[in-house]
Amino acid sequence: MQKPEEKTSTGMTILRVVMLVFVIALTCLLLIYHQEIVKLQGYGYPGIFLLSILANATIIIPMPGVLFTSAMGAIFNPWWVALAAGSGAAVGELSGYLAGLSGRGLVGKNKTSDKVEYWVKRYGGLAIFLLALIPNPLFDMAGLTAGALKMKIHHFFLFLWLGKVGKMLIFSLLGSSIMELLNF
Repeated sequence: MQKPEEKTSTGMTILRVVMLVFVIALTCLLLIYHQEIVKLQGYGYPGIFLLSILANATIIIPMPGVLFTSAMGAIFNPWWVALAAGSGAAVGELSGYLAGLSGRGLVGKNKTSDKVEYWVKRYGGLAIFLLALIPNPLFDMAGLTAGALKMKIHHFFLFLWLGKVGKMLIFSLLGSSIMELLNF
């Protein structure tokens, strides 16, 4: 049986490997699809905003919005990309909140949903901010839970927006940095 310290160490090693694989895969995608990505410049920041809404409006089914954000950060100003993509992501995530308002039955009861509900009840906006900031599949559940708990929409949206813009800034800067390193 593993000691708790060993489990944590193994988990961190796995996380590091996953992040390294992600960065390598992102670099390969940017290299392979560089010409196609450049063609997307014609849509500009409004296109980034709209695509981000679509990528985040799905409930439970993940869309690759952060990969698109990284690609756009390699072409456009990464700060403006983050603002456009993060704002679009926040608007798109309102779908989960609104679905949650319709009733608690949408959020199935299990250990994970119980933890998310506890976090949202206990930490409110801070929980929404952190769950929106880190790439994870739990955010849809957080939006549903916040709606079911009748969190004030302006409170929910403020922390959601801050978290999504922060996350998109990380990914757009990552895409920009990779392209600078590759001298594109």
